[in-house]
Amino acid sequence: MSENSHQKGLIIRPITNGTVIDHITAGEALNVLKILGITGTTTESISVATNVTSPRIGRKDIVKIENRELRQDEVDRIALIAPQATINIIRECAVHNKKGVTIPPLLKGVIRCPNPGCISNTKEPIISSFEVTRKGLQCTYCDWLITKDIANHII
Repeated sequence: MSENSHQKGLIIRPITNGTVIDHITAGEALNVLKILGITGTTTESISVATNVTSPRIGRKDIVKIENRELRQDEVDRIALIAPQATINIIRECAVHNKKGVTIPPLLKGVIRCPNPGCISNTKEPIISSFEVTRKGLQCTYCDWLITKDIANHII
């Protein structure tokens, strides 16, 4: 079978109900699972494809989660590591809703500040808060700037 024949076939099977996260930045699928709290011990049935050829973005990852629709806070977290992702809600084998992700200008309770001296890391009843800037994510309490490895700081 030629390589072109393989590219036209389905890589992972369709789902009846659930969520398909498409156009994930290549190599970030496992971080998406981590963000969603999906581990080998959870009950979700998932399919993951990594480094799939994409005419739109070159290479991409895809995650399919059966019988689960994502909450907005989960979508916001995914946007941080996969800003070109699309979320497809599947119901009865058809796309019910399809939308892109957007990073909100202010993230509350989504990122943990890496500064151990930040007030958000104390026993004070304060929720972490980060402003999205051109340079990265900036803590609104201590001005700490996160510019890389964002997935490691997601709560």
